[in-house]
Amino acid sequence: MKAFKTLFTAAALSAAALTALPASAQEDVITVASTTSTENSGLFDHLLPMFEEETGIEVRVIAQGTGQALETGRRGDADVVFVHAKPAEEKFVSEGYGVERVEVMYNDFIIVGPAEDPAEIAGGEDAVEAFTAIAETESTFASRGDDSGTNKKELAIWEEAGVDPSGSWYRELGQGMGPTLNTAAQMPAYSLADRGTWISFENRGNLEIMVEGDDRLFNQYGVILVNPEKHENVNAEDGQAFIDWLVSDEGQQAIANYKLRGEQLFIPNASD
Repeated sequence: MKAFKTLFTAAALSAAALTALPASAQEDVITVASTTSTENSGLFDHLLPMFEEETGIEVRVIAQGTGQALETGRRGDADVVFVHAKPAEEKFVSEGYGVERVEVMYNDFIIVGPAEDPAEIAGGEDAVEAFTAIAETESTFASRGDDSGTNKKELAIWEEAGVDPSGSWYRELGQGMGPTLNTAAQMPAYSLADRGTWISFENRGNLEIMVEGDDRLFNQYGVILVNPEKHENVNAEDGQAFIDWLVSDEGQQAIANYKLRGEQLFIPNASD
């Protein structure tokens, strides 16, 4: 029994030491800091087994809002960032934290809200008009409030509408897309959501799509290798292999093939 305990302790210590190492210090492992939408939508559950089987590279995902994911990359705590806020991504690269921004896929944002629609925006195609009506009627709005790509888009729409959202009607939650939709369904409240998470979201309550189709709601995703010149622990070789696979014909087809309830969640556009 004593010998077994010693063996177990040694194994546990070895495992703990391995876990403490940066991702790049472990063979064939990368860390991807990505948005909650790619995680919540189930896209990674669909893509990663195919990539890992083909390459032998294990992918560990940190699901965060885009702002947080980029900060994770800035600290060198990820090898790749996979996010959806183009201006912030371009800044990340221009500051030297990323090697190159590569476009991968897109979908769109939608404005959802309760079926009773107190702001009377249902069926609209203008996001600015919808936000203006929500503010004027002080209808409850659930904001992610987490510096995510979705939150950045929401704030840009408020700015274009000339509205500084505040007051009891505007609820900043500081949560990911799934929890925000859960809260919006319970309140009920309007909210801005990415279509991928919405399609995969089951606890909709009486929430419905209110506004869609505005060009302002276009939602592009980009992937960036964290600069190994900034952080020597970055597993650049395997990180680049992941990026190359995402934009390859095989990776793009895998993205196109991912559907829920008969709907395609993301449109691949690396070739564009």
